[in-house]
Amino acid sequence: MPEPAAPRTLLGFDYGSKFIGVAVGQQLTGTSSPLQTIKVHDDKPDWPAIGRLIETWRPDALVVGIPLHMDGREQEMTHAARRFAKRLEGRYHLPVYETDELLTSLAADRIISGQQGGRRKPVDKDRIHQVSAQLILDTFLTEIRNKTL
Repeated sequence: MPEPAAPRTLLGFDYGSKFIGVAVGQQLTGTSSPLQTIKVHDDKPDWPAIGRLIETWRPDALVVGIPLHMDGREQEMTHAARRFAKRLEGRYHLPVYETDELLTSLAADRIISGQQGGRRKPVDKDRIHQVSAQLILDTFLTEIRNKTL
């Protein structure tokens, strides 16, 4: 029996207590793009907005960034991100993968600053969340690619 095809379309999530950045990626090409920022109210993500993204993009799998301390220890947000990952899996019945999101927000801020020619403009937090999700997805895509080499 042939093995099932590897997931091709992925949605990546940068979970936060107030906002969730979302990116879309393609495993076949190894590319990803920032997509949207979703609000969180009282620890409740905007599930209808997430549902619309899943309906629109029809991903084969979801990827959630898991924040850890620099030394690998878990923190309060680690547990919240894992709860979010479990909720995604339960609601949408898709495979959900976790990947390290170490320093993605800092890297996203630097990327955005670089795109602005190094000039510091007012911080576009929506864009930072989205680019953080893109970096999370890029990390996952690199891990997958390295496992298949």
